[in-house]
Amino acid sequence: MNMVAKPIDFKRMRQDAVDIFYAGLQAVDPVAAIQRTCRIDGQVFVMKDKRYDLSQYRHVYVIGAGKASAAMASALEDMLGDIITQGLINVKYGHVRDLEQVELVEAGHPVPDENGLNGADAMLRLAEKAQKDDLVICLISGGASALLPSPAAGLTLADKQETIRVLLACGAPIHDINTIRKHISRIKGGRLGLACHPATVVALILSDVVGDDLDIIASGPTVPDPGTFQQCMDIVSKYALENLLPKPVMRHLQNGADGNVAETPKPGDVVFKNVRNILIGNNYQALEASSRHAAALGYTPLILSSMFEGETKDLALFHAAVIKEIAASRHPVAPPACILSGGETTVTLSGKGLGGRNQEFVLASALYLEGLEKFVLLSAGTDGTDGPTDAAGALMDAATLERAKALHLNVGDYLERNDSYHFFQQLEDLFFTGPTHTNVMDLRIILIGENRSRKPERVKPRDNFLQSGLRR
Repeated sequence: MNMVAKPIDFKRMRQDAVDIFYAGLQAVDPVAAIQRTCRIDGQVFVMKDKRYDLSQYRHVYVIGAGKASAAMASALEDMLGDIITQGLINVKYGHVRDLEQVELVEAGHPVPDENGLNGADAMLRLAEKAQKDDLVICLISGGASALLPSPAAGLTLADKQETIRVLLACGAPIHDINTIRKHISRIKGGRLGLACHPATVVALILSDVVGDDLDIIASGPTVPDPGTFQQCMDIVSKYALENLLPKPVMRHLQNGADGNVAETPKPGDVVFKNVRNILIGNNYQALEASSRHAAALGYTPLILSSMFEGETKDLALFHAAVIKEIAASRHPVAPPACILSGGETTVTLSGKGLGGRNQEFVLASALYLEGLEKFVLLSAGTDGTDGPTDAAGALMDAATLERAKALHLNVGDYLERNDSYHFFQQLEDLFFTGPTHTNVMDLRIILIGENRSRKPERVKPRDNFLQSGLRR
């Protein structure tokens, strides 16, 4: 689509970036996602393209976990009301809604706690009550892995807490982290689906992982697990975790690899015959909505990808290169432009500062963008939190480095300490949303205005050069 570029007031760019972020959030609102996917038609409950005659079920149970699960449950209650027999979901502290039929258990995230353990055990007991003529609706969203801590036999909550701390600090991607989580749990890796057997199970899932792999989202509690104990041992070796993970966890994983502990239920297992997993929202939906809003504001939008992962500092370098290319050559889009990307990166911790991957992304980008005059960069988690902080992310504009210099803040020093939170706190550039009641990984919004730089002159090829090229 060809658009006529309109000059944009730089003072408005920061607010534009925030508005574009919230447009993305609206597109993955859990209530709207449930309403798009489900509807009640008399005694028939339609979920996506399949009809469930509620008169044929003795009980309807609602279970699940995640940062968006309270909002999802609220939408279900509006549709089903007292048709719901009983329900229980685990949510992160503060991510709550007023519910009537479904019990809420607030629990710890990203490190699990006793509340999460008690809620997960109660959920397993409820799932085991379900019989062949019962319907179980499972609400799953990002954060559920930490919110459903039910250690495998021989392991304790403390073992799981230390394991997740080690995994988060080593820089492993979520696929590797959740592969191990599934194999030290009584509820993940398809085991919640196993507990519900032989009931009919429908899981409504909001994705917070790159690629939307259903067995990785929340460690796949209702999804067959293709992973193995041996893969867990390979991950341990890959990140040199042998002496970092708790000894009981290492023994459990090794016993599993040796065939002495039962594997997670696999694809093709009969227990999944009546289990259906439905994806109701993901990162790309948010990016598309952000792109449409950016265009409405007069920017030329470009979605790079919803699948970025890897080390945060490396991703910052890549994005900075794209920003500088647009400013210098107007390629691949001309300013005013809006560059959008999503996904979930990792931070390999080397310091003891405070921050999250989004704040670290913005801080690392500052190293490479000095000299540009008109840009704004916002990176934030769609769940409203970034790492172990109360901020969703951070916001940087072209004047950030100048303000940092005036306060004698050295970008490199703060990066080395992984202390992005305190860097942006002093600049008042932390980005706060509070709980958003959704979670589809991260959104990065980069606005690029017209920068004062000499455009390269168009070179007219010489006739003899063209002729020479043709002869070749």
